[in-house]
Amino acid sequence: MAGIKLHGNALSTAASRVLPALYEKEVEFELVPIDMIAGEHKKESFLALNPFGQVPAFEDGDLQLFESRAITQYIAREYASKGTPLIFPDSKTMAILSVWAEVEAHTFDPPASKLKDELAMKPFLGLATDFAVVEEFEAKLGKILDVYETRLGQSKYLGGDCFSLADLHHLPIIHYLMGTQAKKLFECRPNVSAWVADITARPAWKKVVAMRAY
Repeated sequence: MAGIKLHGNALSTAASRVLPALYEKEVEFELVPIDMIAGEHKKESFLALNPFGQVPAFEDGDLQLFESRAITQYIAREYASKGTPLIFPDSKTMAILSVWAEVEAHTFDPPASKLKDELAMKPFLGLATDFAVVEEFEAKLGKILDVYETRLGQSKYLGGDCFSLADLHHLPIIHYLMGTQAKKLFECRPNVSAWVADITARPAWKKVVAMRAY
């Protein structure tokens, strides 16, 4: 097998969307640390891998990819026979998975990321949280999680009865939000709360969390 390289770091939500996919699939890889504070992601050598200058970048032999969700889809398909199945062979079941993967990217992630920035990143950087913005986006995310509550009352996971990319893609943002006041949005919805407890307890994700503790 050609060597897999993931360029990024575990503190990046995008890079830590790819890391659990690699661990779930039990494929060997090299994590190439990118010091974003030092601006390494804007240097010519990195821009050759991702012209937008954002982590992560991914290499598998002569294949080069960027965009974390595209990378996880490649990993799930290319290494389908290894580790945990993250996609489904049946086209109808896969279509449902794809719907919820789209929901994560376009409906859940924007307000969740805004809350992460206000409640986790700004305090980390010594900046003041705008609680008017927090209130606005907690309300938006709450309405989205109402839909999740209904869905997760119908199936154990978003894509169906098995863990899949649709669930995995949520992990980095949820991890940040569960360390803030926004955790109440998840904890007050029983089905959502059980789902969060389930997916965050997966061994592959725990490996990523351990990497973040360095």
